[in-house]
Amino acid sequence: MTRIAMNDLPQPDRHARESSQKLSDEIFHVIANAGGQIGFDEYMELALYLPGLGYYSAGAEKIGEAGDFITAPGVSALFSRCLARQIAEVTDQLPDKHILELGPGTGALAVAMMLELEHLGSLPDHYFMLETSADLRDRQQHRISQEVPHLYERFSWHDTLSDISINGVIIGNEILDALPICCIQYEKGEFMEVAVGTDKNRFSWSQRPLAVEKQAVCARRFAEAGTKPVEGYRTEINFKLDAWINTISTALSQGLILLIDYGYPRQEYFHPQRTQGTLLCHYRHRVHTDPFLYPGLQDITVSVDFTAVAEAAYDAGLEVQGYTTQAHFLINCGIAGLIERVQSGSSIEQLEMAKQARLLTMPGEMGERFKVIALGKNLDSPLMGFRQFDQRHHL
Repeated sequence: MTRIAMNDLPQPDRHARESSQKLSDEIFHVIANAGGQIGFDEYMELALYLPGLGYYSAGAEKIGEAGDFITAPGVSALFSRCLARQIAEVTDQLPDKHILELGPGTGALAVAMMLELEHLGSLPDHYFMLETSADLRDRQQHRISQEVPHLYERFSWHDTLSDISINGVIIGNEILDALPICCIQYEKGEFMEVAVGTDKNRFSWSQRPLAVEKQAVCARRFAEAGTKPVEGYRTEINFKLDAWINTISTALSQGLILLIDYGYPRQEYFHPQRTQGTLLCHYRHRVHTDPFLYPGLQDITVSVDFTAVAEAAYDAGLEVQGYTTQAHFLINCGIAGLIERVQSGSSIEQLEMAKQARLLTMPGEMGERFKVIALGKNLDSPLMGFRQFDQRHHL
């Protein structure tokens, strides 16, 4: 993914521009009704999830070469097959074998995991797909019916978690980075909320006081990170993370939650040099920092404070059972052995798989930037993915 100057971004076509303008008009209306300002968390929620117009709700292709970004399941099935090995280790101990995937994207993760679980003799009794986008749901159903038709009946699709209770594993790959967050900035000795307003029919940044209780959260987190914010220091905090983790935990009777995303433990998240925060936008495989460009046509993301995830998990009655880099997780789950399984293939196939493994594990690629955190409930056994290089002590 390339960081690029704003004037070098590709132009959307007429249909995409019209869709983006409709979404912008809706957000302008919300801002006007709110008195001229809304929090960035509300803007992000509307830009990504407003039904029919938001980035994850509209019909444009988002993931893969034709979209805006590529996720690990799209890089290689090796990623999904390693996850399947960790899942099998957990579900083989449980009376029921369930999988719940949060935001299943293209369905690539589900297909590759199910094929590996079938190979291991550990197919789940049921695979729940939590998907709010009708377009993505259609694509997932088509892919699964075409690629693993004999397993289709094990799947079900859901809009909410209200009717789901599982024994097994909940997976969230690149879910946390798209949860709406609050932007804050340190000004004149206190934390201010960086809000969203309008200026001449354009979205614009503005500031407003931050609630006292949120001020206290900010001060505590910076203190725990050992960082004293300088004037103008800007960052992001998800004040709704506790509620989100608690909701996910409620759906799990026994088993494991595996969350994979890019981010840092708190000491690195609030690093003194990270003065402009972590907010990034993804558009046509380019990365930039303007969340007001093409609303509904680009992804908006922030890096994850994994210490906050661990704290929210503890408050929800979960146990942090592992935290490590994606590279170490995949190595622990036997990615090298999976590559060896295709040694009888052509030299081209072997070279391609080796290239995919490097993308998933190399420090300069996805290997160090992405982390894996395991949150257990009523589960005591050790986990293969964290057998070596477990970094919970960094949280």
